[in-house]
Amino acid sequence: MCPRTGCGAGGLTNGSVGDGSSEDGVAAAIAALPPLRDVIAAAGLRAEKSLGQNFLLDLNLLDRIVRSIPLKPGDRVYEVGPGPGGLTRALLKAGAQVVAVERDRRAIPILEHLAAVSNCRLTIIEGDAMAIDAGAVTGLGRKEGQGAHIAANLPYNIGTALLTGWLTDRQWLPWWQSATLMFQKEVAERLVAAPGSSAYGRLSVLAQWRCDVRIEMLLPARAFTPPPKVDSAVVRFVPRMPDCAVPIPMLERVTAAAFGQRRKMLRQSLKGLPGALQALEEVGIDPVRRAETLSIPEFISVAQVLAAGPAYS
Repeated sequence: MCPRTGCGAGGLTNGSVGDGSSEDGVAAAIAALPPLRDVIAAAGLRAEKSLGQNFLLDLNLLDRIVRSIPLKPGDRVYEVGPGPGGLTRALLKAGAQVVAVERDRRAIPILEHLAAVSNCRLTIIEGDAMAIDAGAVTGLGRKEGQGAHIAANLPYNIGTALLTGWLTDRQWLPWWQSATLMFQKEVAERLVAAPGSSAYGRLSVLAQWRCDVRIEMLLPARAFTPPPKVDSAVVRFVPRMPDCAVPIPMLERVTAAAFGQRRKMLRQSLKGLPGALQALEEVGIDPVRRAETLSIPEFISVAQVLAAGPAYS
């Protein structure tokens, strides 16, 4: 991991971004930058399939995404995989202080120039987002009115894994106060799916148990360069305290077993989980039901009973 900025010893501070004229000056400087297509062409930057890269270059769409974030000038934003910095530009224009993690070193010079133009409101970390303690690098705890925002056009190949890591943080409320993330449309539909639908599954339960989740906008494949094979969606998460507490590992065990054989009745899919059938009886869930029919509170109830029992370790 290599923290760097385009401004020498500059970088993020805990204060505001400065007066209005400073913000206006940064916004004007960013607006005057060459179009993203020209920047990419000059750098010889091509999207790498191995890195899950698909660049979003439409500045109007990028501005719309940023407007969906509950962002105030001076707020800190954690961005994964900025690439040539399209979303980063929009965030900086909105007055954010950005910590951007980029694995592709070909994009680093572009981002360093953007850091300099932004009056040091951008800090670049060259490294793998899967290996970075995001809460530590953003430098904010989760207190009332604090916490970073996460904003990212997530690489398709690591998006779900990153989100799951953020949702299973043992400290809750977490270090982030909102997350506005790009996913494949199919994944987005799973995140917001209701019980009884074919898209409802483990990810639906985990996300909706700990967050208010909504799809903010849909983006067709043609909006990206190169266009992926599927459409995408921007999903916003706002963490909240769940009504009922349960150990995350137990909830994951229950949902993994239940949805691992989703076409089967619970008495079959959960029989390999010690104590699960007795837990169903205790909370009044008919074992002939299937996983996709259970509400999130019902999954939580089963996991709570199992976590309190002698079979849990």
